[in-house]
Amino acid sequence: MRHNVKGRKLGRTASHKSALLNSLTTSLLKHKRIRTTEAKAKEARTFIEKLITKAKKNDLHVKRQVMALIHDKDVVKELFSEIIPKIGERPGGYTRVIKLGNRSGDAAAMAILELVDYNDVVNKKAEEQQEKKKIKTKEKDDKKAAGVVEDANIIEEKSEKNGK
Repeated sequence: MRHNVKGRKLGRTASHKSALLNSLTTSLLKHKRIRTTEAKAKEARTFIEKLITKAKKNDLHVKRQVMALIHDKDVVKELFSEIIPKIGERPGGYTRVIKLGNRSGDAAAMAILELVDYNDVVNKKAEEQQEKKKIKTKEKDDKKAAGVVEDANIIEEKSEKNGK
């Protein structure tokens, strides 16, 4: 019987699972959005929600507890200086899980785990990356067009030489 046994094992030992959740938490707080399997996202969601709720106290003891789980000092600073003030009034529900469908390689259910108030930040980054890609492809197209013009000029010169 599984009375009062919560959580997923994720096919790992306890230490491996805690290391996985710590790294998923660090990645989420750093990038504001991560793409992972649905089971990992749902398990990490509970872990992150508890961590953020605890971090809302913002005292020394809590900071040390957070540092025990997140080993990146920059991410911890960002959590206490940017994320907590932005999410401070929210009573819970700091994260969102968006289902994506199955992965093509092994048909694992994939999902996006993101911080709720930061989806505009992630969307801006995505738009900037798309603009950069458009600029690069435009430059490549211009280079190809210039190459075609040069090739046409060379062919014309050769035909003029052969004609004379």
